[in-house]
Amino acid sequence: MLTTMDSNVHGHLAEQVTPDLVERLYHDHADALRAAREAQRAHRRAHPAMKTQLDDVEAEISYLLLRYFRPAKVVEIGALHGWSTSWILRALADNGTGALVTVDLVDHATATVPASLSDGRWEFRGGDAKTLTGDWLSDVDYLFVDADHGARFARWYLADVFPGLAPDTPVSVHDVFHRRTPLPFTEGSEVLGWLRSTGTPYFTAAGARDPHTHTRLGELRRALGLTEPVHTGRDNPMIYFRRPVN
Repeated sequence: MLTTMDSNVHGHLAEQVTPDLVERLYHDHADALRAAREAQRAHRRAHPAMKTQLDDVEAEISYLLLRYFRPAKVVEIGALHGWSTSWILRALADNGTGALVTVDLVDHATATVPASLSDGRWEFRGGDAKTLTGDWLSDVDYLFVDADHGARFARWYLADVFPGLAPDTPVSVHDVFHRRTPLPFTEGSEVLGWLRSTGTPYFTAAGARDPHTHTRLGELRRALGLTEPVHTGRDNPMIYFRRPVN
């Protein structure tokens, strides 16, 4: 069950990501989100070969949560062609504050992310996140994970990255719910097992996992005039949660 906790983080009560919160953010930022969608649509047209990793609803929710939490530092593990990177940077630009550090084995994103978004707020670090040295994992205010989807990689960040995050840090993990239940020995199964073991609630808009929420948000998006696809992906498999206090 989704709950609300009492501690204060980033200037907000540590409110869990729930359908009610997401719906409120859609209303609060409808105009800005509409403009962001149009900009992302133009960005995609400018780079037709770019693989768009985020489906529209999960991209919008990511944008809205970044607007809400107003993180000073976002870390993105895995970017590929930079579709998620551009969404994150657009939210930070609209906030007027915050910076992003992206880590990936390949540097394709550096050729696609617009300079208008990246200048002064983006740092790309090439290399394997598991062995990359430096302070890139310090003082993280929002962690965005979309990289290797195997169980071994998930066990690495659950054991080596999560303990270093401050309590209540928002986290997004992609490609969990392409189906109602993730396959065994995958990142999704490992992360969901960790969430269960720690009693951590999560949110997803994936139709395969939560068709009620998916339908509810679809109705809201239609009412707000946000239904014209930016691209064609429909799974929206991402999950959102906050690092537990203990």
